[in-house]
Amino acid sequence: MSRSPRPAGPDPARGRRSRGGTLTDRLVDARVPHDLHAFIAGLPKAELHVHHVGSASPRIVAELSARHPDSKVPTDPEALADFFTFTDFAHFIDVYLSVVDLIRTPEDVRLLTFEVARDLARQQVRYAELTITPFSSTRRGIDERAFMAAIEDARKAAEAEFGTVLRWCFDIPGEAGLESAEETARLATDDRLRPEGLVSFGLGGPEIGVPRPQFKPYFDRAIAAGLHSVPHAGETTGPETVWDALTQLRAERIGHGTSSARDPKLLAHLAEHRIPLEVCPTSNIATRAVRTIEEHPLKEFVQAGVTVTINSDDPPMFGTDLNNEYAVAARLLDLDERGLAELAKNAVAVSFLDEAGKARIADEIDTYTADWLAP
Repeated sequence: MSRSPRPAGPDPARGRRSRGGTLTDRLVDARVPHDLHAFIAGLPKAELHVHHVGSASPRIVAELSARHPDSKVPTDPEALADFFTFTDFAHFIDVYLSVVDLIRTPEDVRLLTFEVARDLARQQVRYAELTITPFSSTRRGIDERAFMAAIEDARKAAEAEFGTVLRWCFDIPGEAGLESAEETARLATDDRLRPEGLVSFGLGGPEIGVPRPQFKPYFDRAIAAGLHSVPHAGETTGPETVWDALTQLRAERIGHGTSSARDPKLLAHLAEHRIPLEVCPTSNIATRAVRTIEEHPLKEFVQAGVTVTINSDDPPMFGTDLNNEYAVAARLLDLDERGLAELAKNAVAVSFLDEAGKARIADEIDTYTADWLAP
């Protein structure tokens, strides 16, 4: 079998530019050989922590901004690169919400969702769990049934055209309080509204000043309805937030979990109970959750026996994509092709895809890797 062709590189307008190039350029640097980049580009993958609105490419953001000229979001891709330069996590949330405000009609929702799938397919992503915040759209006046129809229509069209399977995680925007939790839980558990692709229930937004335990009743409802629990925790707060996610929200995976490295007992618990961390290295640097790439705890997680998956979070906003995140992981963990293939299989194994689908993608990863390494 021949190697999969290398997809086109990331949009050159993406990212946080500086004299040294994009943030991802500086994180990966020359320590990751060109051949390894080529291997990553063709490697079949799954992505488990990527946000719907946060995945809007500069082209799509510019198109949406042009549709809604009252927005403060620039329409020029070069200006967008500057707009997506964050001073801290709070500033990132402000920028993120300004892009959320561009999603005003079901047609906007459908366009965004389908184009996100196109970008994922370009990176050989076979399966993705896309985090969607329906409250952000329904409170802006989009009819809830039209919203569900738009994401489902895009999901089915994307699978038919690109072969990329999408599933949804509905998440609570923590900064919007318990009103948003109630609305998100209702939309996720009402059989008359719940979309076919929904598999999990999450909690995003700022962590500081937004304690996890208050959301327990809503996670209890979602879990009772058959959804998996995947809250963000320990991104910008300490390990106690991860403990709260585990004990109060019954988390099956942890979004980020960056501060877990500060608590050896927590790392041992995550390893023993096989609770994966959804790690997003470039995001952690861009939002200042981690100061430098050298200080990133990814290697500590792996050495402690914790299962990790590599993800892109809000890729265009951070000037990255999943391929680049695998290159960052290769640098941090000193991985070769076999190591990267095992990392890709981690994500497949701990995903909420059915077993037949998991086996199919895992076999594809093995075949691709063996073919690449063959004389």
